[in-house]
Amino acid sequence: MKLVADLHIHSKYSRATSKNMNLEFLDKWAKIKGIKVMGTGDFTHPAWLQELKSQLEPAESGLYKFKSDGSETRFMLSAEISSIYSQAGKVRRIHNLVFAPSLEVVEKINVALSWQGNLESDGRPILGISSIDLAKLVFGISAEAVIVPAHAWTPWFSIFGSMSGFDSIEECFGDYAKNIFAIETGLSSDPAMNWRLSQLDRISLISNSDSHSAEKIGREANFFDAELSYNGIISAIKEKDPKKFLYTIEFFPEEGKYHYDGHRLCGIVFSPQETRAHKGICPKCGRPLTIGVMNRVEQLADRPADYQPQGRVPFKKLVPLAEVIAESFGVLPNSKKVKAEYERLIGVFGSELNILIDVDLESLKSQGSLELSEAIKRMREGCVKIRPGYDGEYGKVKIFNEEEPKTSRESTLF
Repeated sequence: MKLVADLHIHSKYSRATSKNMNLEFLDKWAKIKGIKVMGTGDFTHPAWLQELKSQLEPAESGLYKFKSDGSETRFMLSAEISSIYSQAGKVRRIHNLVFAPSLEVVEKINVALSWQGNLESDGRPILGISSIDLAKLVFGISAEAVIVPAHAWTPWFSIFGSMSGFDSIEECFGDYAKNIFAIETGLSSDPAMNWRLSQLDRISLISNSDSHSAEKIGREANFFDAELSYNGIISAIKEKDPKKFLYTIEFFPEEGKYHYDGHRLCGIVFSPQETRAHKGICPKCGRPLTIGVMNRVEQLADRPADYQPQGRVPFKKLVPLAEVIAESFGVLPNSKKVKAEYERLIGVFGSELNILIDVDLESLKSQGSLELSEAIKRMREGCVKIRPGYDGEYGKVKIFNEEEPKTSRESTLF
């Protein structure tokens, strides 16, 4: 069965998260986006777990559905653990995703984790447990549970992060590294960047939204042709077979918040080459720069930037539909005009991902503006310009040049 899965989101119980991140809204927006399987997020939080238990019911093996007539969304039990601990003389800050095959397994994991810290403090709890001990705990409870290093390259909180991470999966997880078969690439890297590391050849690369609001689910996701079940999805990820794991959808990584190096407060944004020229020091304040994902990949890579492996799961780069519409109209993405057009297009074509990936340009042209069709064409071809993100600041995507006349934008359609 062909399906789309976004397995990393956060509930309303996580910090800086929309109050509408509840099951009803997630169910609604999954349909709008074109997502079949959603991660629940935050299963460690007692109040959220109670909502999961009361509002979901079993569906296919290891999956759950919202107790609502006609709901087609499936939920897979997931959580993100923030671990802060010392290892090898250095403070480590690592975020790991945990997937579980049943509520019974979740309850056992939560009981064990409750001895490590306060699970009620946040949907993504901060615990003093190492990645090694987390793996021992989780895999000791269930062999079917899965741990995936989250947003693997983010500077401050990830397995390969420049500020507090490790140089390898083995260094992070010790003897349990053999149980780690996937990492999450995060918004600031794409699979091609990860292919540059031969140590990741055995690792599957998954992509998820890590969304804090329902409108942003599916901005990164995974496309499968697999059995609709927990084991079906996990097996497709583990096997890395492009016939089952069809592709991932990605941000243009330059748009991610940590792609380049820099200092946001100083307005300094550097490529890795510029950072080396400045010896990693901010020329304005004299403090060390926040080293971003591109630089960190280059530090660990043993292959050139244009390396193309054989048989790896492919990927597609997308710009969120609201941003594409905003570009075609020349307005901000959160404007009423964009919202109205977004809703109209969803009504015509069914889902955002269908519009961005599959709907032919002639159909888009007949139902939308010529500029929208041209914008989606350019996005699909990768013809965009991006001011890279850095030090917590999202990058800025431009599909059209500001000085580009409307007539030239539309001319390629004819």
